Amino acid sequence: MRIAMAQLNPIVGDIAGNTRRIIAAMDQAIQQGAELIVTPELSVIGYPPRDLLLKPTVLWQMREAVDQIARHSNGITTMVGYAQENPQPSGRTLYNAVAVVRDGNVLHRGVKSLLPTYDVFDESRYFEPGPKTETMMLGAQRIGLSICEDLWNDQQIVGRQMYHFNPVEALAKAGSNILVNISASPFTLGKNDFRRKLISHHARRWNMPIIYVNQVGANDELIFDGCSMAFDAAGNLLAQGKDFQEDLVVFDLPGPVKLDCPPPRTGMASIHAALVLGLRDYAHKCGFKTAVLGLSGGIDSAVVTALAAEALGKDNVTGVALPSRYSSEHSLSDARKLAEAIGIHFHILPIETAHQAMEKTLQDLFDHAAPGLAEENLQARIRGNLLMALSNKFGHLLLTTGNKSEVATGYCTLYGDMCGGLAVISDVPKMMVYELAQYINQQRICTGAPAAIPAGSITKPPSAELRPNQTDQDSLPPYPVLDAILQLYVEEEKSVWEIIRDGFDKATVLRVARLVDINEYKRKQMPPGLKVTSRAFGYGRRMPIAQRYDPAAMAKEPT
Repeated sequence: MRIAMAQLNPIVGDIAGNTRRIIAAMDQAIQQGAELIVTPELSVIGYPPRDLLLKPTVLWQMREAVDQIARHSNGITTMVGYAQENPQPSGRTLYNAVAVVRDGNVLHRGVKSLLPTYDVFDESRYFEPGPKTETMMLGAQRIGLSICEDLWNDQQIVGRQMYHFNPVEALAKAGSNILVNISASPFTLGKNDFRRKLISHHARRWNMPIIYVNQVGANDELIFDGCSMAFDAAGNLLAQGKDFQEDLVVFDLPGPVKLDCPPPRTGMASIHAALVLGLRDYAHKCGFKTAVLGLSGGIDSAVVTALAAEALGKDNVTGVALPSRYSSEHSLSDARKLAEAIGIHFHILPIETAHQAMEKTLQDLFDHAAPGLAEENLQARIRGNLLMALSNKFGHLLLTTGNKSEVATGYCTLYGDMCGGLAVISDVPKMMVYELAQYINQQRICTGAPAAIPAGSITKPPSAELRPNQTDQDSLPPYPVLDAILQLYVEEEKSVWEIIRDGFDKATVLRVARLVDINEYKRKQMPPGLKVTSRAFGYGRRMPIAQRYDPAAMAKEPT
């Protein structure tokens, strides 16, 4: 059988446009002699559609789309993901479904059995789990139909069986010769290696080929890396889609290995590719062609600038330096060097006049209180106002430049440096920002371009420059220590006592945990951020704001 894996980048809600993309992929697959084409999970509407699924018109439009794809499927069998109404009188009103169509007819429909409700997933809000596993005959082959999470219940690989039912086992025991899994599996660092291990294990264990087709592209904070894969019954990789871009992979089953694309990127290369794709898709899918951001001369804004120039084109990025009385000369010169090296538009808007005017306006009320954060944050809010004005005037997407370490501890100013439409590196810890900067420079040098990020931005001590001689470490632990604690407390959900047992200073651990917990109100008001780690702030981490959780209370300190 000749099979096509259609790795598509849908726009959520663009049912007509997504249908055209599917039909175009079908036409290409037919030209290459494919008998079967497989599209990703919910490919008609895009993943995740969230509460769009509550609109009755959306369901009618998806039905119409499946019918249109069926009418176009002359000579090729197509598997398309969509949401199907649940005809039963009880349970959720929808199924997460796959339709198998050919020659104008719907040959079969299958539904998702396992509905994830962890991290960024909330499928039980919309869908009823499938009542049974589905197989169908396609020629002489019995195909087992599964959808994304249906693959992820293998205790031997995942570590814990999350569900009482294992769809892959049921499909194998039902006589499936081939298992097809349509998926929308978001990217996180290192996840693709785990996927490959998981799917290969399933293929070997149940002695059947597996075809896994994943969505690609970014929708809001989620980034999908593609990397669709096909394995033979021995668990060997037969074919693979490109990472972080659309692809149509046509291969024969059984047949020779077809790995004619570069291996998926790993480590910092994958983080870089994910952020570029995430920024590009967020801007374009929201209707933005250009971006603006503040340039402080520091490493965070430098990295975001380099990412933006690659995602949108250097001519579509504007960097603005906004020096105050506390800004150092090297900060302004590093911002200028960055802009010149990358080739973006660059402007300088001093904020001293506005700063003095605001201080004068507040003078009578502030006179009897000692200077502090309020005076420092005036500067950040003036900058936010000016950048928002440029965004409004010229239609730029305003990018924020705060990293995960700052966002975690509240080392950022509401309505100041948190102003913007997209928080590009809000899931990138500070030490990873340094790694990313080095990677960006190395990649540019390898292509003959000058390093984008000035050495001064990388080597100088980080500073918000809101008061004389200020550095981040005046208020925070050293970033290597801070990031290690945040990894354990936020991403791994370790208790403070476990972290202290790992060798970290008790007072530092308790202070960092306190900062994380009390700054949820800030994070709830920040723009969406691109998710690249296993536990990002935002949609997948749902903490209360009005709370008094004490991580050290009601538990004994270990002896």
